[in-house]
Amino acid sequence: MADGILGHPFRRLFWSPPIFREWSGSPALMDWLESPSAHIFKFNVSGYNKEDIKVQIQDGNIMHIKGEGIKEESHTKDTVWHVAERGSGKAEFSREIELPENVKIEQIKAQVENGVLTIVAPKDSTPKPSKVRNVNITSKL
Repeated sequence: MADGILGHPFRRLFWSPPIFREWSGSPALMDWLESPSAHIFKFNVSGYNKEDIKVQIQDGNIMHIKGEGIKEESHTKDTVWHVAERGSGKAEFSREIELPENVKIEQIKAQVENGVLTIVAPKDSTPKPSKVRNVNITSKL
């Protein structure tokens, strides 16, 4: 999406982390809470089973959540529709969230219960080394 125009290394100049991406008019509304020990993400996934949902970590710290629904059976020709607000089946959704640097990626857990997908991403309490590196300047390269 924006990566094609601005390129991956420059996205932080224009969007403050964390970055959110959403496609397909996502029905999976999200809450993000932060406790002293973890980041907690909650998504509305009513009607989806755990087999319909995939949670993956890509590119080091991008959490990708994808839901694929099963289409309802179509009705016969002699069926008359009076109202069709739910659509023809569950919509697919896809969300991407750039996780903070202090998340323990290997310890992320997820569960689906009562139509809510809960993802717990524990925080790493050890201080990170500074990413600032001085570069020596010389008169010749």
